[in-house]
Amino acid sequence: MHTVQSVGGQVTVRMGSNAVCLISAVPAQGFTTSTDQSGPDTLEVTFSSSDHRSEITASIDPEARLATRETSW
Repeated sequence: MHTVQSVGGQVTVRMGSNAVCLISAVPAQGFTTSTDQSGPDTLEVTFSSSDHRSEITASIDPEARLATRETSW
């Protein structure tokens, strides 16, 4: 299992050899959460507020990786 902390909240995922599985997505105060999993190998969790967005992407293709993108306006 892997946990990522962002401005918008915390995400925990399990990354196996064939799939990424969301364990939990806990938003920070003032943020909402949305998830998108278009296939078994990639998961995106987005935390949004009125002035910030945190996007966490977990992928196992071509190799296991976690990426976080923070955007403020």
